[in-house]
Amino acid sequence: MPEEPSARVRAQEIQTMFGRIVGRYDLMNRVMSAGRDGRWRALAAEAAVGNRDDAIVLDLGAGTGDLARAVRAAGAVKVMAGDFSRPMLVAGRRKMASDTVTGLHWMQVDALSLPFADDTFDAVTSGFLLRNLVDLPQGLAEMVRVIKPGGALVALDITHPPPGLAGAALRFGFRRVVSPIAGALSGDRPAYRYLPNSLIGFPTAPEMRALFERIGAEQVTVRRLGGGAVALHVGRKPLGG
Repeated sequence: MPEEPSARVRAQEIQTMFGRIVGRYDLMNRVMSAGRDGRWRALAAEAAVGNRDDAIVLDLGAGTGDLARAVRAAGAVKVMAGDFSRPMLVAGRRKMASDTVTGLHWMQVDALSLPFADDTFDAVTSGFLLRNLVDLPQGLAEMVRVIKPGGALVALDITHPPPGLAGAALRFGFRRVVSPIAGALSGDRPAYRYLPNSLIGFPTAPEMRALFERIGAEQVTVRRLGGGAVALHVGRKPLGG
């Protein structure tokens, strides 16, 4: 059997892949979510900011900045948009400059080793990042580390659909319909074959909730979206932690 690629090689492959698809990344998000991803990001942003008007938020896997912009619109005073892919950051800066969004700051970061002190942010958000981490527990632990006590950890991502006929239909549609269409439209079929494959070995929504709790989050909630194919996980860093 061929050897599994090392974590470093896998990370480099994922970084390169996202650099290739940046030109049509936003379009593919709209296509693959049937236009619902904007609403999902708004829900994640609301969960991160709540009623505060002084929140400082780190958005990881920021891509071209849609979730970071939603967090800013939800009332955060400052949003640090971090991504592993420099082409994504360049595209995000360009897009935000064109629509005069302020309060956003951009940085290339590795989610597994964040260059921030403990207890820096009021919330950490991510949109469709977790499946791409080569060490998910380490990434989540880093996110919790940089959140202030009482702050929110918010993760929006694709998840395993629930069992039953509806779940089976979602799995079939994602793998056999949506991903091939996205691959054809983007001109990068391998990248969009990767998406359904990224769920292999990925925790289910209940397993992700348990993982949040193991890495130190509490009051963890799960909200299924998109018929159950997307999950919004929200947890809190303990006040004493």
